[in-house]
Amino acid sequence: MYEILDGKTLSNQIKDEIANEVRRYTMQGMRAPHLAAILVGNDGASQTYVSSKEKSSHEVGFISSVYKFPENTSEEDLLKTIDFMNNDEEIDGFIVQLPLPKHIDERKVIHAISPEKDVDGFTPINVGKMVLGEDAFVPATPMGICTLLERYNIETEGKHCVVLGRSNIVGTPVANLLSRNNKHANCTVTLCHSRTKNLKEITRQADILVVAIGKPEFVTADMVKEGAVVVDVGIHRIPDETKKSGFHLTGDVKHDEVDRHCSWVTPVPGGVGPLTIVSLLQNTLKSYKKTMKP
Repeated sequence: MYEILDGKTLSNQIKDEIANEVRRYTMQGMRAPHLAAILVGNDGASQTYVSSKEKSSHEVGFISSVYKFPENTSEEDLLKTIDFMNNDEEIDGFIVQLPLPKHIDERKVIHAISPEKDVDGFTPINVGKMVLGEDAFVPATPMGICTLLERYNIETEGKHCVVLGRSNIVGTPVANLLSRNNKHANCTVTLCHSRTKNLKEITRQADILVVAIGKPEFVTADMVKEGAVVVDVGIHRIPDETKKSGFHLTGDVKHDEVDRHCSWVTPVPGGVGPLTIVSLLQNTLKSYKKTMKP
């Protein structure tokens, strides 16, 4: 019988820890940490995600602000806003919600963010420091995955971890983090992608399978080793007339087939997602403590 890696419950526990820490600082007369977000356009998923970040920020006692721009905002105006936020001493960290409209160069935007306020961990300096094992803001989703494994005492040392997906946001950084020389990592990591040959043979070797391939229900039972730990990063809206919302949510794993073969598995929703937002809060608190020196 498999057990659930319950990201929602764990995220609430960590939010309580953050809130208690923030309360101690504000009771000393210090301002609260401030997390800001830039949202360009009307993408539904992005709006939902930014709203969740805003709600979570308020729950832990953060100041939260969202700078909303129309779809046709110029790249120049967006870069001016980033420059303003880089220099605003009242903002501890901020994120630019991706994806951006096609007329804006995402790489240029990410490069413009100050590494000291890059709580998403996307700038080249933070990525480079992370790879070298130096102090850095780690991307939120990989950080959340590692937190989930650590807090549930999942044995990682010496285990074979297969990561499906090589994005700069999830797959590549989580592969780096889980191969590190520390007690909550020390995995032997195989990073797979769309050009990997004999994919099923490789995934069936995984003691820990991290799935961030971006394809609904891509991983089926014949791709999973008996007793594996499966972390499903994907989340997709699938049209469903039987649901009031008109859709149901699914991940990159076909859970009705796969779950019974696992020792531990993340649900969708309620697995990795809540830990992603919590990781953003943890990075913001870290930035705040460096600046305010509580």
